[in-house]
Amino acid sequence: MAPEAPYRANAEIRAYPRGAGPVPAASSGRRTTRSGGGERLRMDSRQEPRLPPGQYAPQAWQVLHYGPVPRFTPSRWDFRVYGATASGKEHVYSWDDFGELPRTSRVADFHCVTKFSITGVRWDGVAGTTLLELVPPAPEVTHVMAWAEYGYSANMRIGDFMAPDTLLATHRDGEPLAAEHGRPVRLVVPSLYGWKSVKWLRAIEYLTVDRRGFWEDRGYHNIADPWSEQRYSYQEDPGDGPPLF
Repeated sequence: MAPEAPYRANAEIRAYPRGAGPVPAASSGRRTTRSGGGERLRMDSRQEPRLPPGQYAPQAWQVLHYGPVPRFTPSRWDFRVYGATASGKEHVYSWDDFGELPRTSRVADFHCVTKFSITGVRWDGVAGTTLLELVPPAPEVTHVMAWAEYGYSANMRIGDFMAPDTLLATHRDGEPLAAEHGRPVRLVVPSLYGWKSVKWLRAIEYLTVDRRGFWEDRGYHNIADPWSEQRYSYQEDPGDGPPLF
């Protein structure tokens, strides 16, 4: 399946064998320090990050999400891939099963629709392309829906999900994800605005017809390309997404 859109996010890709854990993040020109329980970011003065239009580099990583932070219980957690799979079957992974999947590393920029960008973030987890290989979609699949706790969802084109920098992340900058940042698994799609990088990921649904997710149904752009500043639904061109009701 050919990607539907060019991938503009700058990403460094590393892979390591199944069962191996992430190593400490290499230097990317960004340093994280902690003060008073918060995360502070210091940029290397020699680095000049390229940001999408309208974005800025903040002094701290902001925590934004809808609803409460869910509690993670490994024995009760599972991850599903369903919808228009090539086999017609639903695939379910326990937390132990998920931990046995091939893992990789990505270094990419993160762009929030609220206009802050964090450059050179190191993520570790399972590549979106790996999931597509393990559970192939039917040939007619055009989009995926990412589902999280409490029924939160975000849709995207299959080309965005199969981008080389898309990741089902368990670690950020060499450390397991904090609860407020999506522990245990967060979808990371650097080529799109951050609300598409769904926290507390629980399922991927293969779609043969596009369907709007939570924020897309509430006035946010269906595609969400930060380099085109696709923030809101009123900016959509014909064909960018299904009708809003």
